[in-house]
Amino acid sequence: MGVPQIAIVGRPNVGKSSIFNWLAGRRIAIVDQQQGVTRDRLTHLLHLQDRFIELVDTGGLGGLDDLRLKVQIEEQIQAAIDSSAMILFVVDTRDGVLPLDKEVAKKLRYVRVPVLCVANKTDEKELQSDANEFYRLGRKVICVSVLHNIGKERLLNEIADHLPEPSEDEEPDEEPVMKVAVVGRRNTGKSTLINTLADNERMITSEIPGTTRDSVDVRFEMDGQTFVAIDTAGFRRKVRGGSEIGTYSTHRAQRSIRRADVVLLFFDAVSRVGKVDKQLSDYIAHQFKPCMFVINKWDMVAKTMPTEKWVRYLRDTFRNMWHVPIAFITGQTGKNVKAMLNHAQMLFTQSRIRVGTSQLNKLLRAAVEHNPPPMFHNRRPKIYYATQVGTQPPTIVMFSNNPKAFSAQYKRYILGVFRDQLDFGEVPIKIYLRKREGGDHRDEINAESDTGEDDQKEDAEGVLG
Repeated sequence: MGVPQIAIVGRPNVGKSSIFNWLAGRRIAIVDQQQGVTRDRLTHLLHLQDRFIELVDTGGLGGLDDLRLKVQIEEQIQAAIDSSAMILFVVDTRDGVLPLDKEVAKKLRYVRVPVLCVANKTDEKELQSDANEFYRLGRKVICVSVLHNIGKERLLNEIADHLPEPSEDEEPDEEPVMKVAVVGRRNTGKSTLINTLADNERMITSEIPGTTRDSVDVRFEMDGQTFVAIDTAGFRRKVRGGSEIGTYSTHRAQRSIRRADVVLLFFDAVSRVGKVDKQLSDYIAHQFKPCMFVINKWDMVAKTMPTEKWVRYLRDTFRNMWHVPIAFITGQTGKNVKAMLNHAQMLFTQSRIRVGTSQLNKLLRAAVEHNPPPMFHNRRPKIYYATQVGTQPPTIVMFSNNPKAFSAQYKRYILGVFRDQLDFGEVPIKIYLRKREGGDHRDEINAESDTGEDDQKEDAEGVLG
């Protein structure tokens, strides 16, 4: 399983970003009295009682920003909720229960993960009775004060107690069903492919762009294996004053990507890549989802255009997704569809692979010896060891004496080594750089013993996929 994510949500200006920084132990999110400062989600990897978790800060729900930005913020909140193992619902004790708090509580009413109500700004014991008012929202209330550093240990203990049990390393008896999201611009043949897979006219297919306005799951079998295909509405550029149906379809399509194990990004063989395709690929990459580029309607151009030309075109256009495999199909006839699904199954398998710590460190040691990290302030930074802490996507944490000393170029070099040498080279990989803790003396990379003299350098963290 992936690293459990803990989403921090609530109305604007209750101290969500302050709690995010407080739990992380350093300033990451911007803290400001002005509403709407936090818009995109921020994440931070946190070590908690022998486990790793990802804190996720979100924008304030229901803020006073303009309508378009409000929609974008709520998209980020919904994305965090969809992928979270737990939610911290932050409220303000001094303000009491406000109508927007009730709106947030209503949004969280039917989520299936634990929700803790964190009553921030409970600075004095006299205010704890005021915090009890939040029990009306139907959640367990944890009183804290970021300003006076009150309640942090209890909150972390509550988070640890409510985390899902870690998954076992052994494989389950039955192979899990792979969920495949079929996404792309309108009229690229997505629903036609679903009909071919399901072998019936389950979906409404039409040459009119935008026929599919919702996401629909279709279960089908191939070679004795069961799959779920998620058909989605066609993506299109967001424009001011767009229809509510179009906006709703985009939200549902994005949720389908977050639900999926593998995403098939469809292109029309007779059309050039557009801005929507680039926005969609960026969203898939941001979600760390295994992906295939699928060139549909290939029968229309196969005689006049070699596949190598499309491959070069896609590689030049999507430089941050050079690891993504490419398939050429004709969805209407089913040509190459089986091979495409077999490769998607391989991606699913890759995303669930777990590499042993000794194998990982042996590979990392060889990479560092072949290409040592550049000097930083007249010192060469060290990587002590690495370990894989999650799957789907494969998540690797590398511990060093000074994470800030490693350039983005060197991180990309390490990522490239992992892609070339490990068994998950075609799927996104999350890499975190963390500072080695004071009581941790493991050093499996460096041949020489470490004196610890560099461990006082400033902490930093980076993630690369």
